[in-house]
Order: sequence, then C-alpha cells, then structure tokens
Amino acid sequence: MPTLDSLFDLRGKTALITGGSRGLGAEMAEGLAEAGASLFLLARRAQWLEPTLAAFREQGFVCHGTLCDVSDADQVEAAVRAADEKLGRIDILVNNAGVTWGAPPEEMPLDKWRQVVDVNLTGTWLFSQCVGRRMLAQGGGSIVNVASIAGLVGSVGAEMSIPAYAASKAGVLGLTRELAARWGRRGIRVNAVAPGFFPSRMTEKLLERMQPQYEAQVPLGRVGRAGELKGVVVFLASEAASYITGQTIVVDGGATAV
Repeated sequence: MPTLDSLFDLRGKTALITGGSRGLGAEMAEGLAEAGASLFLLARRAQWLEPTLAAFREQGFVCHGTLCDVSDADQVEAAVRAADEKLGRIDILVNNAGVTWGAPPEEMPLDKWRQVVDVNLTGTWLFSQCVGRRMLAQGGGSIVNVASIAGLVGSVGAEMSIPAYAASKAGVLGLTRELAARWGRRGIRVNAVAPGFFPSRMTEKLLERMQPQYEAQVPLGRVGRAGELKGVVVFLASEAASYITGQTIVVDGGATAV
C-alpha cells in the first residue's frame, strides 16, 4: 500500500498552469512545485509573468513560462509545444485563466459576453483538447479545471450581476464531467475546483464594498485565505485522488451549503 507521503509526491511530474503568474493561479502553481512538480506558467502579460518566474526560481523550483491568450487556438498550440520542449511531457494541466464582466443581464454587451466565454470556457476547452491529445498519447494525466460557485448558484440580491461569468463557469463544470467520462478509461482524470470568494485582482473592488455582507452569509464567517486552494489542487493532481474523476470540490467556507 502506498504511504501518505508518496500519494501526494509530485516529484518527476510536470504541470502547465494557465493564468499562473499571479493571484490564485500562482498559489496553485506554488503548491504543485512544493510537492515536487516542474512548472510551465502562462500569462497574458510579461510584467505579470517574469517576476513570478524569477521568484519561483529563487525558491528552487524548476519553472518556465510564456505569454498566451488562452482564447486563441494558435497561441494555445504554440504554448503547449513550448511546454513540451521545456518539460518533455505534461502530466498535469490546471485551467485557471479567467476574466469577468459585471452587468445586469438585460444590459450585458455582446462583445463582453463573448470575451468572458472565450477566455473562461473556450480557453479551458482549447487547452484540455490540446494537452489531452498529448496525455492520451503518453498514457494518462490529470486535468484540474478552476470553476466557481457562480457556476453552481445564482446571485439573487448580489450587488453585481455576472451572467457571462456564471454561464462560462457552469460550462466548465459540464465540460469537466464530459471529458472525465470520455477519457477516464484512457488514463486521464478530469476534475474541477469551485472557489467561493477569495481576495484577488478580480474580486478586490467587490470585496471592498461588500465583504462584511458576504461573510455574514458564510458558515465559516469569512472569505478564503491565502493557501486554502493549493492543497486542493495538489490533491486532485496527485495519486491521492487516483480514483476521483468528474468531480467538483467546492472551496467556499460553506456558502453554497446554506
């Protein structure tokens, strides 16, 4: 029987993380590296990517990266080829890149709808397909999609309406289940993480206005803290979750339980 340490050991594994240069994506990447994985990070801007690569290398992590618009199929293919060249293979894919736009449903601009869906859902699809082909050829791998509780529940009474974000994250959950069903017998596990509110660039303005109100509705009485996502991602990527696929782990302090 494997030991607990060996179940969570990612030494010798490689991981590609979209949106991995800062915020929650950088936290997830750091957790994978701390468990032993070599990293390839993707970001939209060099000013976000380069400092994170330097910081991770200073910590002794094997870390590479490149710029990529996850909604552009040609850029996705180029980024995956670059990861292949640097790492030799891709064992773990974390689809984390995401954007949002707030507007009432009756006022949502079509171009903003398309932008959010293209990044959050189509980007997840493009990377899953491109990396999935390689995982099928090598005999397996683990994909972790970052969804949101916005894909599970509506926002009655919330200050901001996010119809495109909610739809895209619900789509990520459906895609997770479908890929898990199709690829499970071919060695690929596909799971999702659905965070609640965590401090990030995406949520900072909203939390400035409504954090106390939100926390009053959460059983644990607070928003998420730094470090509370990295363990979940390492778990799903590792052999500790070897019999788990097609599932969503909700990390929201109990918000969707009430």
